[in-house]
Amino acid sequence: MSSGVLLSVDEARARILADVSIDRPAETVPLGRASGRTLARDLAAKRTQPPVAMSAMDGYAVRAEDLTQLPVSLKQIGESTAGHGFRGSIGPKETVRIFTGAQVPAGCDTILIQETARVVGEIVEPLEVVARGRNIRAKGIDFAEGEVLLSAGTRLDYSDVALAAAMNHAEVAVVRRPRVAILATGDELALPGETIGADQIVATNSFAIAALVEAAGGEPLDLGIAKDELGTVEEGVRAARDSAADLLVTLGGASVGDYDLVKPALAKQGMELNFWKIAMRPGKPVLHGKLGPMAILGLPGNPVAAIVAGIVFLVPLVRALSGDPDAGRERSEPAILGKALPANDSRQDFLRATLRPTEMGLPVATPFDIQDSSLLRILAQAQCLVIREPHAPDAAAGDLCRILRLGF
Repeated sequence: MSSGVLLSVDEARARILADVSIDRPAETVPLGRASGRTLARDLAAKRTQPPVAMSAMDGYAVRAEDLTQLPVSLKQIGESTAGHGFRGSIGPKETVRIFTGAQVPAGCDTILIQETARVVGEIVEPLEVVARGRNIRAKGIDFAEGEVLLSAGTRLDYSDVALAAAMNHAEVAVVRRPRVAILATGDELALPGETIGADQIVATNSFAIAALVEAAGGEPLDLGIAKDELGTVEEGVRAARDSAADLLVTLGGASVGDYDLVKPALAKQGMELNFWKIAMRPGKPVLHGKLGPMAILGLPGNPVAAIVAGIVFLVPLVRALSGDPDAGRERSEPAILGKALPANDSRQDFLRATLRPTEMGLPVATPFDIQDSSLLRILAQAQCLVIREPHAPDAAAGDLCRILRLGF
């Protein structure tokens, strides 16, 4: 659907995410490369953990019934260490020296910790009564073979990876990382390190957007800079399709000027337009559509506008393409406004701001005085974006506000 009507930020994000298929392609990766990936299938334990009863402390494996009346003398008949268990069985008034993580010998049901035992040669004298089962990790206390412990859709973190390893999985099936082609446009752009013409600026957006894509779980593919020629922009679009990209992100060229050629180039290639232009500042000229199986997201050319729109729309889209079921979760949070702000107009504002912790709980967010969408230094100094809803009334310092934290 195409329309010149300015969409709200929430509606635009909902439309973008609604266009993502829930059936994402999967691949199998070694467990050591699975952190940050989304599990494609349920993961069941291949073993019971622990596989046998194990000692939780250094001490002596005993029979609780031998310790009901003190004093008593126990004869040490062996040793059980981690990886080298005692293979015999404990009888009445016998004990085995045992260490943390070692298998509990047959016949014993309690661990007497070494601090509460007196040892003379091969004789162990308990100094206190110990309840049956004390200091023993029972077989299967963590999990049993066949239990599903990690569900499809889990974004694996360090603890999930550790659990998968304990479940005896050397590799796991995860959602394939989406390939995200990035195409900058504009005769005025030159790469860092190149000779910069008098009418040119250094291209920054491709680097920032690639970093956002990678942090969100995607694989960025830089298609370079397309000149302000319809055919050149079309070549960039074809290159994205030839690369089997899941998503093409265009930078600049999506506004209403004579040299804004992204929209007509995509139309010539057969793009189905979802929407164009959003009621937000910075970032109004955002475009979304579909070109065959490839999603299209057109971001503004102004650096801050491109990055803010990338945070608001691109990051959740890449997470969704990565299989993250939590991609659309509301990530804003409350804060205290650090300075007065005037009433807002019809667009939702995202104001770069500093963030200061307080002893009261909520941090204080103070927007910078200058919010021009070309100023990267201010963006680099900001810790959050203060969100101002359309038609928001005047706000005083100390009022509640909502923020999006910057950084990953």
